[in-house]
Amino acid sequence: MADIQNTVPRAVTPPSGRALVLREFWANFSRNRGAVAAGAIVLLLVVVAIFAPVLAPHSPIEQYRDFVKIPPAWLDGGNWKFILGTDEAGRDILSRLMYGARLSLWIGCVSVVLALVPGIVLGLVAAFFEKWADTPIMRLMDVLLALPSLLLAVAVVAIIGPGLTNTMFAIAIVALPGYVRLARGSALGELHKEYVTASRVAGA
Repeated sequence: MADIQNTVPRAVTPPSGRALVLREFWANFSRNRGAVAAGAIVLLLVVVAIFAPVLAPHSPIEQYRDFVKIPPAWLDGGNWKFILGTDEAGRDILSRLMYGARLSLWIGCVSVVLALVPGIVLGLVAAFFEKWADTPIMRLMDVLLALPSLLLAVAVVAIIGPGLTNTMFAIAIVALPGYVRLARGSALGELHKEYVTASRVAGA
């Protein structure tokens, strides 16, 4: 009798909602080899940027006057002390690239956040208030999309002035229409589904 009781399978605890979402995301993501390769490259760049002080062979601002504008190490005249060579001031290019990745990633992340937050808000407003907000918001986004992105960014910087912060704002303005259109389309797709209609009929 004890053996029979011991062989009874135990109840399996189902995965939580977050774990299930992450598992489903990874299952879909891992099917795309290009996405996996791109994700690995981005992860590598982030690691290099974070640990630049440890990985960089030299200081990014130190000048080596005896090694000015030398080519990469595998070319004639190169030096394996400076794998990617040096610039006109004798600074190690590889070290400067590693440290420069920090600034590049910071600018990219801040620009995306500055475009993402207002883009989602404007997209949801356009979707939920179609009568008075949809047309003006989307026509403004169409105007921004009609202009070349580089020209628009240069124009924004020329208006608000040069500087790193203003450059991030310019990049965010250029990327804004994509987020607005995506948020609006996703919201409209959900608003026209049957469960929303049933909820409204039920008085929600």
